[in-house]
Amino acid sequence: MGIFEAIILGIVQGLTEFLPISSSAHLRIVGELFPSLGDPGVTFTAVTQIGTELAVLIYFRKDIWRIISRWATSLPGRWKRTPSTDPDARMGWIVILGSIPIVVLGLLLETWIDTTFRNLYITALMLAAFAVLLGLADRYGRRRLSLDQMSLRDGITLGFAQAMALVPGVSRSGGTITVGLALGYTRVAAARISFFLAVPAVLGSGFYRLFTDDGTGPQAGAMPTFAATVAAFVVGYAVIVGFLKLVSTKSYLPFVVYRLLLAGTLVFLLGAGIMSA
Repeated sequence: MGIFEAIILGIVQGLTEFLPISSSAHLRIVGELFPSLGDPGVTFTAVTQIGTELAVLIYFRKDIWRIISRWATSLPGRWKRTPSTDPDARMGWIVILGSIPIVVLGLLLETWIDTTFRNLYITALMLAAFAVLLGLADRYGRRRLSLDQMSLRDGITLGFAQAMALVPGVSRSGGTITVGLALGYTRVAAARISFFLAVPAVLGSGFYRLFTDDGTGPQAGAMPTFAATVAAFVVGYAVIVGFLKLVSTKSYLPFVVYRLLLAGTLVFLLGAGIMSA
């Protein structure tokens, strides 16, 4: 992989990580469009996501620090000064408990994630299926609950929704947002919890892949991966700002339509032999 291809993939990662359209699917598809590249690999995908999560840490730094500090001071002991019923303290537990499903399933299904799940026909199916689910949740969800009203049970449920993104095409944010809307949360609340849940999951996945890659899968190289990660950070930060403004006033319908069009295009390209699964 050259630096140019890496930067293009980094831009794609930054553009798609936070939108409910599956960044891993886009990296898989765009990689195939480069004649000499193909599948950039799970490690490259996971590491470039570190760049987008750094953007989350910076953008939401005040919220994240407040959640961590309130959670820490709600624990039993001499330093306890925040009630356990505090919404931020509860959010700390939601992020911790909601991160467990993707960690456990990611380790159990690691071999499938690296191979079977990356088949582009499966990607197309997931893009279409979860487009329909997102559309239904956005249309029929009550959209009344705020983030402060989120329960631990809902947080764990959203954690399992996030874990579905281990299959490219589902979308980590898409799965979380879809289930969040179905549970009755507002569009903004569903989007924000997808950001918070992503931090430990994505950073953990990125660093795990970085330090455990045995070199047997597709290899992008250190410099191209670094260039892609930087590009993903810059573009990802801009996308966070725009995405939150968009969902505060508009529906998720454009993303539903886009996913369906992308799925149809992908099936056509595979059927015509222009791309290989």
